[in-house]
Amino acid sequence: MNSLPVVSSSSNHLIKQARSLRQRKARAATGLFLVEGIHPVGEAIEAGWQIEALLYAPDLLSSGFAQHLLAKQSQHGVRCQAVASDLFATLTEKDNPQGLLAVVRQKDFHLQELSPNSFQRGVALVSPQDPGNVGTILRTMDAVGADGLLLLDPAQGTGGGVDPYHPTCVRASMGALFWKPVVQASFGQFTTWARQNGHRLIGSSAHANTDYRAIPRQASPWILLLGSEQKGLSEEQKAACDLVVAMPMCGRVSSLNLAVAAGVLLYAMVQPENR
Repeated sequence: MNSLPVVSSSSNHLIKQARSLRQRKARAATGLFLVEGIHPVGEAIEAGWQIEALLYAPDLLSSGFAQHLLAKQSQHGVRCQAVASDLFATLTEKDNPQGLLAVVRQKDFHLQELSPNSFQRGVALVSPQDPGNVGTILRTMDAVGADGLLLLDPAQGTGGGVDPYHPTCVRASMGALFWKPVVQASFGQFTTWARQNGHRLIGSSAHANTDYRAIPRQASPWILLLGSEQKGLSEEQKAACDLVVAMPMCGRVSSLNLAVAAGVLLYAMVQPENR
């Protein structure tokens, strides 16, 4: 590993850059984002994402696996910068940081790049607002074998609510972000693409007449379409679906958390042999 001196100043350029990436504006301007923790950083490296720099706190990093990652990346020319533990703690969101942080180059995925053969089962979210929900849904998608996530703007832009590179989203995905394409598109672009590729759209609404437990096993290409945490699907969005299902509420609550609902529905829809 290289022998760069330990950084202890908050005015260091790399420290300032890493701190700025907590903000969406900086992530958009630089095309970079932060990955925190040994497992997520390892997943990013294994999946072949471009690592711009690794920051580590020698006093906090006791993992042999992490030490191996650092040595390997240093050999490949990646800057591996030691940081004083108190300064490192100001860069993380965890109470007990593991001592490893990566600055990673974002990837841009587009609808046209998604092959009908490789994108058979997916999730589309209309303007989700909670990055933790998006990350958790990515993690669940990986568990059931879904192929990708679509973040949809109901208008004609390409901003589907949450930034998938928000630190909370990255952390909640537990590395799934690096293995599943995340595409941002308008709702109109999405429906056109889905029809052209033969995807069946399955939506969810509290007012639907079909119980989710009655969903037939989906053998053909399908996409689970869910609305935002606050608004759900609009009438126009429900009309674009081939089937809209409801999840019965037996208690006093009127809805489930978005990530929980996605998990229940995904497991109901996936063929047993594909689990």
